[in-house]
Parts: sequence; structure tokens; C-alpha cells
Amino acid sequence: MRLVTWNCNGALRKKFHELSSLNADIYIIQECEDPEQTKDIHYKEWANSHLWIGENKNKGIGVFMSGEYSLEPLNWSNQYKDHTVKHFLPCLVNKQIRLLAVWTHHNNSPTFGYIGQFWKYLQTNKAQFKKIILAGDFNSNVIWDKWDRWWNHSDCTNELHELGIVSAYHSLMNEQQGKESQPTFFLQRNINKPYHIDYFYLSEHFLTPKSNVEIGEQSKWLDLSDHLPLILELSK
Repeated sequence: MRLVTWNCNGALRKKFHELSSLNADIYIIQECEDPEQTKDIHYKEWANSHLWIGENKNKGIGVFMSGEYSLEPLNWSNQYKDHTVKHFLPCLVNKQIRLLAVWTHHNNSPTFGYIGQFWKYLQTNKAQFKKIILAGDFNSNVIWDKWDRWWNHSDCTNELHELGIVSAYHSLMNEQQGKESQPTFFLQRNINKPYHIDYFYLSEHFLTPKSNVEIGEQSKWLDLSDHLPLILELSK
């Protein structure tokens, strides 16, 4: 199984041809438009098998599948106490693998923006985090941890570890969180402002000696988005 997560920075209808060159079975795409409401017939055809959520038709998060895989939504809660968190799209692949598409949002929260949104979602749905792959734009890194918070990136990563869930990039590249050698995002597409904020977290039994992770080339993808695609190959 080959998976790609990418924040396309909008207008996926103009970029899906380049995306398809990665030959993935599953694409997890942030900031893409709703295929059901597009006027672009080619984008609609490309997105034949998909799930999508968003606040408006022009910007949301979608999961797009090849014909070899089935996809169905999962009814997990996006409520933490009296707060609605966003954006999280849980689904079931081939009736056996849980996939959580992630695009964390500031959500007008002065304290629980981005990774705080994920922390709340994790507390609400932790019992569902079994045989699972999490993929997406977390808008987070341990370099932004704050000493007086218990929902930092490090805290979330540690909670996932307790569930047997690890970061594919850090496990396969043998790198530490916060010390990544390869960025996935360039602020304002400035190569002097690199950050690693996109991730695959997954139940560690999915990883084998043949598993591989890579990041798309800057020379190609920065013309299309401020993010680079993160690519994960899982083999038996």
C-alpha cells in the first residue's frame, strides 16, 4: 500500500495530474475543494472514490482512493466537552484498516489551536485508535512545545506511543522529533523558513523492513504549494 499526504494549498482540480504522478493507492489531501460541488469534470472523475469534509466547498480535507481499495466513513465524535474540534476525517479502508485524515486548525482558540485540537480529538476517540494510520497536516512540531501545557506535540506523541502508534518518518529515518533533516513545509514558500509539520503516525505493526518514507522534491512541489507531499510505502 502506497499513501500520500499533502496540503495542496487549494485548487486541487488544477494539480491532481501532478499528484497522480506519485502513483499512490490512497491520497490524503488538505485544503482541497469538494469534488461533489466542482464544475471541473476531470477533477470529479479523478475523485471517483473519495470522502471529503469542509466548512465550504472550496477548502476542506479529502481522502481519495484507487479502484483497488474500498472506503467508508466512520462515525467518530468531533466534540470535546462543549467544543467542536477540526478537521478530522476518520474512515475505514478495505473494512479493516482505520485511517484518520488530519488537518488541524487554529479554530479561534487562544490556547487549544492546532495540536491542541488534535489532543482534544485524541481524548475523545482514544479507544478507536487501534490498527490505525493517521495522516496529514498537523501544523505542529516539538520546537513549539510550551512548558506550561499538557497538550504539546511531545505530549500527543507520547500518548500515541502508549497506544503503540509511532511516526513513520522518525522511525524509518531514525531521527528525533524536532530534529528532522527534511522539512515538509516552507512558510510563504521561502526556502529559508523550513519546518516539518506533516506526519504519518501508525500502529507500529504496519512497519516492516521493506517500509519506506520519502518527501517530494522542492524543485517540483513548491511551484504548486507551500507543502511538500509525504509519501509512505507499506509492504508485507
